[in-house]
Amino acid sequence: MIKVRHFNPDDFPPVQEIYRQGIESGNATFETQVKSWSQWHQAMLEPCRLVAVQNDQLLGWAALSPISSRAVYRGVAEVSIYIAISAQGQGIGRLLMSQLITESESHGIWTLQAAIFPENEASINLH
Repeated sequence: MIKVRHFNPDDFPPVQEIYRQGIESGNATFETQVKSWSQWHQAMLEPCRLVAVQNDQLLGWAALSPISSRAVYRGVAEVSIYIAISAQGQGIGRLLMSQLITESESHGIWTLQAAIFPENEASINLH
């Protein structure tokens, strides 16, 4: 059974690996380098970081990042959802998105946005 739970810092190595897979896919991000812990930690809103796990294996993650430092945009965030290549197509993205919406609303986020490559049909369908 796949469970979605809050991220903890021990989850970062597999999160980082899944992010690397996204970079290598060529249709998940414009980034070319995997973020370090400090870069990732500073970029992602702390209360809205989730992971999907099954049998202690991390299969995917979701997090929100602020789109602006301006106070008027404090309730707007960008969605990041990454699924391990070996776990894609199993509905994990939907599980993470559903919980991310709930988490974001409970933390005062009123708008979620995403920038998606047109080739990334799975992400388009999810969003």
